[in-house]
Amino acid sequence: MNEPQTLTVDVNGFPCRVWRKGNGPVLGWLAGFGGLPRWTPFLDRLAEKRTVVVPSLPGFPGATGHTVLDNHLDWIVAVRQLLAKAGLDGLDLGGASVGGSFVAEMAAIFPASVKKLVLLSPFGLFDDKEPPTDPWAQRADNVGAIMCADPETWKTLIAAPESANSVEWPIEMTRAAEASARAFWPLGNTQLAKRLPLIKAPTLIVWGEQDRVQPPSYARLFANGIKAKSDVRMIAGAGHLADLDQPEAVAKAVLDWL
Repeated sequence: MNEPQTLTVDVNGFPCRVWRKGNGPVLGWLAGFGGLPRWTPFLDRLAEKRTVVVPSLPGFPGATGHTVLDNHLDWIVAVRQLLAKAGLDGLDLGGASVGGSFVAEMAAIFPASVKKLVLLSPFGLFDDKEPPTDPWAQRADNVGAIMCADPETWKTLIAAPESANSVEWPIEMTRAAEASARAFWPLGNTQLAKRLPLIKAPTLIVWGEQDRVQPPSYARLFANGIKAKSDVRMIAGAGHLADLDQPEAVAKAVLDWL
């Protein structure tokens, strides 16, 4: 696949990578747990119909600056800056996992900043009858099994690129996990349920039927909490990061809905 254009924007004095590829109306996308070490088939499929802009969250691959973000409000402000500087204000916006939680916050707190919203298994809610799985409590060799229906899909994502330093790469992956933990530990519960009713953007909720992190029942919790028009799509053969497990099916659901 052709490589995306790479730009850099400044957030709190730290660089954050922004990928851009495709043609057509712009769709901003925030990656899930672990970030994106590489461009993926899912993004390539989206880029066939949309101009896909993918900013990297602080601390995720391609970005730094997570260590100055000490609480959830710090993260909200930083993500707001990141999206604005990436040119995504007022446009269609989506995200997976931790990225999905942040785009939901943007739509709730800054309603004019999001035209249409796509949420793929986002963090942010907590149901004591079906609590989420804590990804930060897992052994490294077990993370893939809870992130994807096929653990090999996760291993492919996080494998060191040819240009990566073999010593520094594992540190970069650890930093990405630390960054998401600073924003969402424990259990990803940010009490987002209180803010879901503020979302005015039409919303597509996508969930992997085999999600072992955020139970599939959470799709209905999100749909019930959002007062704006929302649709739910369940993806067979997919885990938490359904965009990795079933890129064609997830991309088709998103593009058809948009």
